Amino acid sequence: MSAYARQYLPSVPIPPFIPAFGLANRHAQTIAARYLRSALGVALRRERIETPDGDFLDLDWAHVPGTPAAPAAAATLALCIVLHGLEGSAGSLYALETYRQLARRGVAAVGMNFRSCSGEINRTARMYHSGETEDLRFVARLLRERFPERTIVAIGFSLGGNVLVKYLGEEGQGGRVAGAQIVARAAVVSVPYDLTAGAAYTEHGMARMYVRRLLYTLKAKLRQKVALLDGHIDLPGALAARTFREFDDAATAPLHGFADADDYYRRSSSGPFLPAVSIPLRLIHAADDPFLPPTAMPVAAVRANPWLDAAFVDRGGHVGFMAGSLRRPAFWAEARAAEWVAARDR
Repeated sequence: MSAYARQYLPSVPIPPFIPAFGLANRHAQTIAARYLRSALGVALRRERIETPDGDFLDLDWAHVPGTPAAPAAAATLALCIVLHGLEGSAGSLYALETYRQLARRGVAAVGMNFRSCSGEINRTARMYHSGETEDLRFVARLLRERFPERTIVAIGFSLGGNVLVKYLGEEGQGGRVAGAQIVARAAVVSVPYDLTAGAAYTEHGMARMYVRRLLYTLKAKLRQKVALLDGHIDLPGALAARTFREFDDAATAPLHGFADADDYYRRSSSGPFLPAVSIPLRLIHAADDPFLPPTAMPVAAVRANPWLDAAFVDRGGHVGFMAGSLRRPAFWAEARAAEWVAARDR
């Protein structure tokens, strides 16, 4: 275990993470897990909800046949909101694995697609970003109104985890007690707690490959919205961007009311919101994550806030954490997140 991961161990014992043979490298973990997760065994039912600003959000309700979380029993089960990462969706393979893990533990699940991520471009100029919490707040309130007796929990991955941590911190500010919040328990995986540090870290080495792939799809979405974006962003600059910072300076920041990329990163990073979190929250993170330097892992925040439980490990990459073997992979992070939100006691 690295010096950074060793500084804080989980307060609740968990099975150790042992990388699959041949996949100890951070990039091997990140890439292999992306392609070796299964797409089978989960059916998604799409529901479109209208937002107050005239746009829409698509929710995908998960059905895992043969499990306690099948629809017939769902009315009595805890309900988990699952939030995907940058340019993912509620149908991403790590989300499907999470639905399976939740269902095995008797927790129903609904995946929230961020705006423009459900397969159809959204109607308004705005899209989504790492610090945008109002759509999650809207969905959480809607679910609370629909299901007043059910326990609502949440799991977030990468960007979705950043959104979830920031939301929980906002809800916990002002000394609000845990019982007054909608989300009762949560877990996050591979969160970029410091967006400034993460953006700089991805400008070097193999991480640039991930950035190119993500920017490719982000730019494609901008091209679909040229008329809506006219006058709101620096479109030529965004389309020419080669780093997250260049893209965020040209598009993300001006489109969502930030002065520039630095302002966006400062106000949207979830790390500063951790002290205000006041529900049980598990943080799952690898010190070798290619999207965040190990020095940015929130060790001090975890030590200072008893609501936080850190599952920090040395290896695992970014939303990787693939154990088992290439023929029979096992996905450690999804299992640790699901077991945490399914628990009834701290």
